[in-house]
Amino acid sequence: MALFKSKPKDSGIDLSELNLPVHIGIIMDGNGRWAKKRGLPRSAGHTAGAQVFRKITRYCSNIGIKYLTVYAFSTENWTRPSDEVSALLRLFKSYLQEALDDFRDDSIVVKFIGDRSAFPKELIELMDDNEAISKDRDGMVLNIAMNYGGRDEIVRAVKEISQLATSDDISIEEINDQLISDHLYTRGQPDPDLIIRPSGEHRTSNFLLWQSAYAEYVIMDILWPDFKESDLDRAIVEYSKRSRRFGGV
Repeated sequence: MALFKSKPKDSGIDLSELNLPVHIGIIMDGNGRWAKKRGLPRSAGHTAGAQVFRKITRYCSNIGIKYLTVYAFSTENWTRPSDEVSALLRLFKSYLQEALDDFRDDSIVVKFIGDRSAFPKELIELMDDNEAISKDRDGMVLNIAMNYGGRDEIVRAVKEISQLATSDDISIEEINDQLISDHLYTRGQPDPDLIIRPSGEHRTSNFLLWQSAYAEYVIMDILWPDFKESDLDRAIVEYSKRSRRFGGV
């Protein structure tokens, strides 16, 4: 995994000649550390990170990325201090209310992946509203991973397939990679080509475990609230240099 340090100025990179990834995943990491460095509450970092998320989402759409999956809230994040979780839920609510208007003039299709049943009813309704309003758009698909965990997703898929096998709707011989993919939250979408992790941490953090089997990872030494369009450009440049063999020679 390559580690890149952010440059303070725009990169000036021309993406027109590069091989753009079809699907980008981003682990939006470093909000808490960003706030701590500034003597601010962790909630301030999450607020700043949400603003960057809006900016990077639109940028990905504008440069021609077809699918973007962002890690917003993991199944493990519930173990954080209750005041931080409450602040995150308030932020999600505020963001989703704004998103109904914020992305209204964009072609972005909004989807939520993860177990939304754990969230308050009003938050679930806002997720449903955002998906319903955007479902007929023809632009980039934005997957927002909330109460998401890669292991949890795979267990959920295994349970669904087991029920089909138990009821004789499928045979054991029919269970293969494609069938499992068809029972994941990202069913019908291509696997991510590039996964970007700001904050310099070298781990997957339970993000898209099945789908990222052959994804290219780029680790960047920058906290998410400081992430800029130029940082995304440089990650794409690094991706374009990689030779993707998918297990072959």
